[in-house]
Amino acid sequence: MLVTHLVPALFDAHTGILGGAERYALELARHMADVVPTRLLTFGPVDRLEQRGHLTIRVVGRPWYVRGQRTNPFSFRITDDIKTAHVIHCHQRYVLASSFAAVLGRLLRKRVFVSDLGGRGWDISSYCSTDRWFHGHLHISEYSRKVFGQDRCSRARVIYGGVDANRFRPEPSLAKEDCVLFVGRLLPHKGVDYLIEAVPPDMRLEVIGQPYDQNYYGLLKQLAENKQVVFWHDCDDTELIRSYQKAMCIVLPSVYKSVDGRETQIPELLGQTLLEGMACGLPAICTNVASMPEIVVDGVTGFVVPPNDPAALREKLIWLRDHPQEALKMGEAGRQRVLERFTWPAVVQRCLAAYRELAS
Repeated sequence: MLVTHLVPALFDAHTGILGGAERYALELARHMADVVPTRLLTFGPVDRLEQRGHLTIRVVGRPWYVRGQRTNPFSFRITDDIKTAHVIHCHQRYVLASSFAAVLGRLLRKRVFVSDLGGRGWDISSYCSTDRWFHGHLHISEYSRKVFGQDRCSRARVIYGGVDANRFRPEPSLAKEDCVLFVGRLLPHKGVDYLIEAVPPDMRLEVIGQPYDQNYYGLLKQLAENKQVVFWHDCDDTELIRSYQKAMCIVLPSVYKSVDGRETQIPELLGQTLLEGMACGLPAICTNVASMPEIVVDGVTGFVVPPNDPAALREKLIWLRDHPQEALKMGEAGRQRVLERFTWPAVVQRCLAAYRELAS
């Protein structure tokens, strides 16, 4: 069985489009390649064929960007890859490449599946439902399944997301610091402004991520004045893992309504950085928003706090600092939760089961 994963862009810290979505597709394909023949099909500036371990990556160069949308590349040159695949797994539902793969795959009697990772563009799905074009919808959280109206759909499964727990792991030789860690894109719906407001002046905060909104980034820098806040914009995986291993906790304070008054209906479909921090043995703090309460068990692996509430966030930060033994136990419980539910091999097995069971 040859599985082809189709994603609009290859994960790259500098040239990627959606970051976490692209990384999700790459990591799933990479770990699936250890089990069955797997190919990652994507788009980019130039044609490229690459081998990463058992995974074959094919980049189709110079695609047509539908209506100029970077999230919506297309080329008829993906036809041969669809013809030779047995299973096509699309990673974005509302883009032209996925709809084309679904139609052609169906005509060729291939098995076609889709995971909605949050990106979209102009497509035939703007005018009619394409849900039934796919044999199955593989969601990365129960929240995703519900928010896309498929909580009662028999062709929808939850496969979750994973962490490479061999790389993201505790390092006992590193001394812990009273340091709070945020990892993610610096955008208003991530709620980083509330975290900066919440952190006490005598506590260090590391913010790791690229600024995508300069006005918002300016606000964050202003809020960080007279506080121990450090911004990292270029951090490779080795540095990132080391930051996780030394930190006191990982925080993801996403909000539905951001400081600028804008509303985001789907701020988090999973919460990947929470999983990475937990895999490294950190207690996790998240807001009661979207999918994140599926990851963090309040009072067991960390805390779930109300969104847009720096006072509630500050209270939990201070509690973790003042109760190091309890915080250590929360971190241990968090890693155990990752090992039981959120490893890539587990996600791969859920996918393969769905490919078999939903193909009719």
